[in-house]
Amino acid sequence: MKRSGDSLTNRSKISVYNTLSRKKEQFRPLFSDSIRLYTCGPTVYNYAHLGNLRSYIFEDILKRVLLFNGYKVKHVMNITDVGHLTSDADEGEDKMLKGARREKKTVWEVAEFYTRAFKQDMKKLHLLPPNILCKATDHITEQIEMVQILEKKGFTYFRDGNVYFDTSKLKDYGKLASLNLAKERRARVESDLNKKNPHDFVLWFTKSKFQEQEMKWPSPWGLEGYPGWHIECSAMASKYLGEQFDIHCGGIDHIPVHHTNEIAQSEAAFGKKPWVKYWLHNEFLVLEKGEKMAKSGENFWTVQKVEENGFNPLDYRYFCLGTHYRKPMLFSLEGLEGAKSAREKLFEKVLKMKYCHHGKDSKAQKEYLKKFTSQVNDDLNTPQALATMWEVMKDEKLTNHNRYLLLLEFDKIFGLNLGEIKKDAIPEEIMKLAEERQKARRKKDWKKADLLREMIQEKGYDIGDMPEGYELRKR
Repeated sequence: MKRSGDSLTNRSKISVYNTLSRKKEQFRPLFSDSIRLYTCGPTVYNYAHLGNLRSYIFEDILKRVLLFNGYKVKHVMNITDVGHLTSDADEGEDKMLKGARREKKTVWEVAEFYTRAFKQDMKKLHLLPPNILCKATDHITEQIEMVQILEKKGFTYFRDGNVYFDTSKLKDYGKLASLNLAKERRARVESDLNKKNPHDFVLWFTKSKFQEQEMKWPSPWGLEGYPGWHIECSAMASKYLGEQFDIHCGGIDHIPVHHTNEIAQSEAAFGKKPWVKYWLHNEFLVLEKGEKMAKSGENFWTVQKVEENGFNPLDYRYFCLGTHYRKPMLFSLEGLEGAKSAREKLFEKVLKMKYCHHGKDSKAQKEYLKKFTSQVNDDLNTPQALATMWEVMKDEKLTNHNRYLLLLEFDKIFGLNLGEIKKDAIPEEIMKLAEERQKARRKKDWKKADLLREMIQEKGYDIGDMPEGYELRKR
């Protein structure tokens, strides 16, 4: 079945909400049909929690929509393993040191362990891997070089061992977050007395309150030191994507500080505006009392905890599809149970359709594909796209073969791996109980049949009576 995105000349229009302009815009690549995408990755001092993973699922959906429409995508994601403090500004505790003290390991060991854990989470959630997954500690030279460019252009100052970016040198500083700098200066209390302006930020540390910092490198500024958090993304993005690129993504918490500072230092260094054409941000995963999920909280859910509570990681992926990425997503066990039930129901139906090879493409089939494409191209509207999928399941004008082909197309966005679903092998013990129950039913021994059903259920399986026999499935 040919979809609308198969031909570049017939490509459907994509619209995205651009945080920079505060409006939905038609997506147009900066230079060509090869899209350059940068997404902020994890700080590897702990496991990624479900709130973090919502961001990566949203970014995966975006990437899949671009691919679905026939674009090529060069995707770069960073691994932050140095420089990130517990505050996104230059305040708080060093996150890598915090992880090392917690686990009585070196920061290098902590970074390696949680980088591996993140890669495992990506596989379990069916996230398409980035073309380049780059560590901040592997790009110290590039970060130093970028600070030196800013220094030569007069955007920095040096105080008490640290190199600062001077935000007063940029007239449009804070444009991404629509900051009112005059008001912010009056309201904001700064603990770093070396800053000329409250929003100035450190590009390179040679002296900080973390003198036990293990990760240090020689630099042009005297003592050994390490980079600030914001410089890493600018340096690595420009190395792999160029001095201007199409899309930068992250959570809404990155807007006021991290992404604002990335724009400032990048546009100051390269002299090109915009540094990034489209900025896309996802809303928080929130708990029942309205607070966001955090690593310091009691409701710290990881992929591992999802599995320990009897869920498949894809249940969480399906859960995320049901809420638009720009809306807060309420997390609850009841909601996750609902997603699990819907995903399992979908998988069961797909298994029944999988081996039906009869039926030609129909007009209804093409209309559904057109409708679905329009929905995902409208700022990644996965809730509407899911609703369309369930419409397809109920539409009697479609054959099972029609439905199956549509679902495979839809799954290029949903990422549930529907084409790889296989029936679980039923254990011989369960099969024997089912056959024995079938014999009891033929003899109308209902008491024994009910007892055998209970035994089957206790072992984790359901049995359904069919006109031609029975059907077994795992609970």
